[in-house]
Amino acid sequence: MATVQSGNYAYDVIEDWAKLPQGWTLGILVGVAVDSQDRVYVCQQRQDPPILVFDRQGVYLTSWGTGEINEGHTLSIGPDDTLLMPDRGSHQALKLSLSGERLMALGRKGWASDTGVTFIGGLPPRSAGPFNMPTRVFAAPSGEIYVSDGYRNARVHRFSAAGDLLSSWGTPGSAGPGRFHLPHSLWVDGQGLVYVCDRKNNRVQIFSPTGEFAGQWPDLVSVVDIFMDATETVYILEGGSDAAPPRIKVLDKAGKLQAQWDSPYGHQIWVDSHGDVYLAVCWEQRILKYVRRPASG
Repeated sequence: MATVQSGNYAYDVIEDWAKLPQGWTLGILVGVAVDSQDRVYVCQQRQDPPILVFDRQGVYLTSWGTGEINEGHTLSIGPDDTLLMPDRGSHQALKLSLSGERLMALGRKGWASDTGVTFIGGLPPRSAGPFNMPTRVFAAPSGEIYVSDGYRNARVHRFSAAGDLLSSWGTPGSAGPGRFHLPHSLWVDGQGLVYVCDRKNNRVQIFSPTGEFAGQWPDLVSVVDIFMDATETVYILEGGSDAAPPRIKVLDKAGKLQAQWDSPYGHQIWVDSHGDVYLAVCWEQRILKYVRRPASG
């Protein structure tokens, strides 16, 4: 079994973790998240069913979403064990039960806001309201819902727990606070600070709960995803470039590097209650699991 080690972090690597029913194959993997019972939810595109559920050993449990989800993306599961996800193809942000029951849908199904760009990842001439191919949905400790709206927009939208739009921020651009080029993911910490993966600007921008710029972590490489564990240790997924491979990085809350290792190109990471890391390996169509070893000494 392969291993990786960096700093105080060491893992055994399970290359093909998901055990599918006979005859099944995985589609393009874009999302992975873990619930309070350490069940693992995987989102796939271009293949039904969109959501697959496994136990922590990778044994298939169930699946759902066929006919209900057009083009899912990253997943998040809150402390109340509800699943939040963008339906990128329908231009909506969804809140679902863990069995797939629709609890809330934000945005008008099939309607894209007018940002003046028609291709995925393009820098739009202007920002607009919700949504034009959103990328991440996340519930803050306050109950408010944040959505990064990034593939054909350059905004973060903030909603009440009931789904009312409270505010939006962000303009297209390559530099400066609050300017985005493909805000691809976000996380809200215990104090309500909002961390936005500004993917094509190679940084994470940090904002107050209402969108005031609070800082940034620059010099990341195509930052794809962010996760914080219960201690608010930060895990960053980088997409890499011609000069640097894809990587997983572990940072402290101040953004200081604690560990890093090369990885396959992935689309989302999640860390379970045991400290194990799951990586949705996008184009290779597999889930890779890093099983954390106990600290030595």
